Amino acid sequence: MEQTHNKKTSKPYSPEFRERAVRLAMEHREEYRSEAALFTAIASKLGCSPDSLRVWVRQAQCDGGEPPGQTSAEKARIKELEREVRELR
Repeated sequence: MEQTHNKKTSKPYSPEFRERAVRLAMEHREEYRSEAALFTAIASKLGCSPDSLRVWVRQAQCDGGEPPGQTSAEKARIKELEREVRELR
């Protein structure tokens, strides 16, 4: 039996919203005892999930070179190459 995945293709938050959320989290990180508390508080004020905010902050950190990881540009390039490989098959 074949399973289908109903994955969303549109992103519910604009890039500007994400940038603002990340900026707020980074500016207020010293005010909280843990990252979990930070993400929960900021996300509740913005109306997004703490996990989404955590992912956005982690990606922004990678894009800035801390910690080591794939940047957004690298992820986009890999996705593009994978799409090209699928088309060639």
